[in-house]
Amino acid sequence: MSLSATFRVAKIPRATLPPKSCKVTPSSVSASPASTSGDPGVKKKKEAAPWCVYLIASARVPRTYVGVTTDFPRRLRQHNGELKGGAKASSAGRPWNLACLVQGFTNRSEACEFESKWKNISKKMTRKRSEPGLNAVLQHREVALSRVKTFLDCNHLNINWHSS
Repeated sequence: MSLSATFRVAKIPRATLPPKSCKVTPSSVSASPASTSGDPGVKKKKEAAPWCVYLIASARVPRTYVGVTTDFPRRLRQHNGELKGGAKASSAGRPWNLACLVQGFTNRSEACEFESKWKNISKKMTRKRSEPGLNAVLQHREVALSRVKTFLDCNHLNINWHSS
């Protein structure tokens, strides 16, 4: 083992590293008592929380916000300033109310792709600025969501619109 002159860290020579194709088999490692499934001290792998995409609407100004989370009630409290961690972009529209919740994503990647597509289509669509008000903004997001459905497979998703 030698030290790098630049970073002063220990370098392990490649000759002592096991080859990448080398796999550890269960027979080559003896089972320790802590690794048995009956031991309460062993942490079990948590099940992945279901991802959802949400649309919240401001109760004060005609503004909406689209986001992704695994725990919507906590996230809404963050947006409303009750808990730390709300998005900076949503601080000006407090208080926020749920407008739409899309559930059934298989993983974070799928949820983020859906969120990104919804935001992108909403941004690119033209909107009549002469119609101020929350209903016009929500209608704009709803039309954008219907266009997202044409680009992505949304048959497995549960889309719930909430009236305030």
